Formats: sequence, structure tokens, C-alpha cells
Amino acid sequence: MFTGLIEEVGEITSVTRKGNSAQITVKAPKILKESKIGDSISTNGVCLTVTEKTSNTYTVDVMPETMNRSNLKNLKYGSKVNIERALKVGNRLDGHMVSGHVDGIGKISNYRKEDNAVWITLNTDKTLLKYIIEKGSIAIDGTSLTVAYVDEKSFKVSIIPHTADETTLLDKKIGDEVNLECDMVGKYIEKFLNFDKEESKNSNTGLNEEFLKNNGFM
Repeated sequence: MFTGLIEEVGEITSVTRKGNSAQITVKAPKILKESKIGDSISTNGVCLTVTEKTSNTYTVDVMPETMNRSNLKNLKYGSKVNIERALKVGNRLDGHMVSGHVDGIGKISNYRKEDNAVWITLNTDKTLLKYIIEKGSIAIDGTSLTVAYVDEKSFKVSIIPHTADETTLLDKKIGDEVNLECDMVGKYIEKFLNFDKEESKNSNTGLNEEFLKNNGFM
């Protein structure tokens, strides 16, 4: 579990592709001082397990499902990524609850400066937009942000200078892909509601022809 507060911007030093999977090595000396093999590290918002480690790099294995669902497939030597270690029990939760399980991809469609802030507009699929609400939380490449606007095709966030300085969000170009993780609360509510509907649909307790046949009356 993560908070969406980025600790370091890491740099890709190696990408080894194996069919639809990959092994990726990231240079991130700051966070590795207290990290070990087996730890979970959010890399561009994707929860990955450290399989190898040096004093300033860590290596992860990325399965095909993760490559297909995230922008990790676009990484190459020298790419920058947002890094966060797993949340420690007892820490202040300054962002929001981020699982590191990416829901899908968004594309940056516009940047707009307003005083000390920068507005970012992102387009994404309707299957994700239904979980994105104004003033709700969303993780973009692992960065916890507040949704300031949403419609049927896109949503907007506004970032302060600190977020701009400490993440890769303003390093992107128009059309670049970012990883999106919607707030998990909405997904759980939808699951519960749909489960109740399915249960109601499947439980047919009324007196009808099928009931009479099944119980020997016809």
C-alpha cells in the first residue's frame, strides 16, 4: 500500500525484454538506503517487487499483464519514473490509499499555466472515467492528486510547484501516456451493488411454471 507522495525520481538504466514481459533496472539511490530484496516499490504507480539490488539501483520483473495495462512498456534507457516505497504502519497518510494496481492508461492532452499552478488535462476511457469524480483522488504515475474537473471524455488536475519539482508530470509531452489508478472506494461500491443485482436476478422465488415443474406439481 502507498500514499501517492513521490519520494524520488528514478532513472531507467536497463530494460531487458523477454517476449511480452521485461526485467527493468532503476537508479534510485535515495530510497535504496532502507530497501531490501523482496520489498514493494511503486514505480510510476505500479507496485513491483525488488528482485535484485545494489547500493543505487534496484531490479524488478514485470509480467505481461502489467506491461499491457501500464506505460512501463514505453520505458527505455534514461527514462524518468516516479518512485515511492511502501507505506509504513504508523506513518501520517498525507496522500490517499494507493494500491499500486494500475487501472489503465490516460493520455495528456493539454497543459495550462495559472499563477503558481499548472493545469493538466488527460483523456481516458469511459470505463475509467466512471470512477473519477470532481474533488476525488486519483494516482497519476503514482502521484496522488485531486481531480479538479471531469466530463465524459477527460479530467483535469492542477499541480503546485512542489509536485512539479518532485515528480515527472511536467516532463511529459502532449500525447504521452500515464498510468492511472482510480480511488478504490468507488470500485468496491460498484462491486457490492452489482453483486446484489446478480443475486436478486438469480434468486427466483416466485410461484411460476418452472417452480411448479421443479416441485412435482406439473
